[in-house]
Amino acid sequence: REGMVGISLFTGGDTTSSSAVVQTAGHAYQLDRHVLKAEFDRAGALQRLLLRYTQALMTLMAQTAACNRHHTVEQQLCRWLLLTLDRMHDDADLVMTQELVASMLGVRRESVTDAAGRLQSAGYIRYRRGHIGVLDRAGLERSACECYGVVKKELDRLLTDVRPQV
Repeated sequence: REGMVGISLFTGGDTTSSSAVVQTAGHAYQLDRHVLKAEFDRAGALQRLLLRYTQALMTLMAQTAACNRHHTVEQQLCRWLLLTLDRMHDDADLVMTQELVASMLGVRRESVTDAAGRLQSAGYIRYRRGHIGVLDRAGLERSACECYGVVKKELDRLLTDVRPQV
């Protein structure tokens, strides 16, 4: 529900050395790169949207780097779960492996197992092989570090008036 692949197309790089990972099921749209570039160059609403998204993404990356350095794996997991839930249409189970979560957080899989176990014991999530169900979102928010709020506030500020209403 938010984001894009291909920022380098309108920032002047034309190519990128990174790859993208789809974390949850959903719908996506594909747009020919020449159409995107031509529309961006018109300096209209799409350009403003893409620049806002790029600013929001830079905030997310900077905050994530700080979070990964200063906060516990449990706090990082809470932040990541909440940000992922914010992008979903409903609060259905998240279907993903511990390996994927560990990769997203930059930690060992065993660290995710331990943190998820603590969150499950607290009654915040239900975890079973490849599925994470959120039982108490407010509990996750209390257990997350301030990074979740910083990122959410900035995303809301930058993208609220340009997000499609669901």
